[in-house]
Amino acid sequence: MNATAAVFAGLALLLAGPVPALLSRATWPHRSPRAAVVLWQAIALAAVLSAFGSGLAIASLLLVPGPDGRPTTSPTKEIDALGLPLWLVYVTVFALTLMIGARLMFSIVRVGVHTRRRRSRHRMLVDLLDQSGPVRRAADIRVLAATEPIAYCLPGLRQRVVLSEGTLTSLDDAEVTAIVSHERSHLRARHDLVLEAFTAVHEAFPRVVRSKAALGSVKLLIELLADDSAVKVTGPKPLARALVACAKSTAPQGALAAGGPSTLIRIQRLAGTNGDVRIATAAYLGSAAILVVPTLAVAVPWLQELSRLFHG
Repeated sequence: MNATAAVFAGLALLLAGPVPALLSRATWPHRSPRAAVVLWQAIALAAVLSAFGSGLAIASLLLVPGPDGRPTTSPTKEIDALGLPLWLVYVTVFALTLMIGARLMFSIVRVGVHTRRRRSRHRMLVDLLDQSGPVRRAADIRVLAATEPIAYCLPGLRQRVVLSEGTLTSLDDAEVTAIVSHERSHLRARHDLVLEAFTAVHEAFPRVVRSKAALGSVKLLIELLADDSAVKVTGPKPLARALVACAKSTAPQGALAAGGPSTLIRIQRLAGTNGDVRIATAAYLGSAAILVVPTLAVAVPWLQELSRLFHG
């Protein structure tokens, strides 16, 4: 296979599977969650760009563009020039690239539409079931008549922070402020969009090469970011107590819950983990390096071909 196509195909496979699996086992992201999220985003975007880069390289081999950018042959005519086995390899990889691109576009639309539809229905439901009474704590807060502590948020244009009566009765004022600050941090930063993007990329790649590690790790990291925001408001102790109380809190699909399986890790982190500037800097530099090569490899050939077509 052409060296360029092989390199980018291999890079796409590495960035879709082994690299996320390796990064998910690291502990340094807990100390620098913002930089780690940027690195995860860079890896996901580079995986998609590398797949497209491999497809572009193969397309140029199958179509052999002339000086004006137009194909000088057809894929089938290249069988004699390349030989059937190599031609089949090229066509298979190119078909996989097209499939990944189609699945990515489909996933973006499907995840976006379904998530917003579920949120809209649930938002309507919590508005109808709201037990806040005539004196509401805030315009975006809704209270449900449930005895167990529940706290989650519904992102979107009409944002909601949903609490239960059990949350308000079992937590003191500082703890309620901490948990509300946590949820509002999700809403301000639009962490839901980050999760949607990772879900779409995860679904775009074939199951045999993709890793679930990316989505799970990013879910934890955005919780750590929201925790950091809440700590700035109330300090770590009220938030830690609130997280313990809401550890079993669940949320509908499309919402972001305060509790969950990562609660223990988050509480341990609140005990005194500080950010590391050196690690964050290295992660940002690594993100830039990961993106540069695939971006240039995809953008530059496209621009060159478009220029040749328009000026040919």
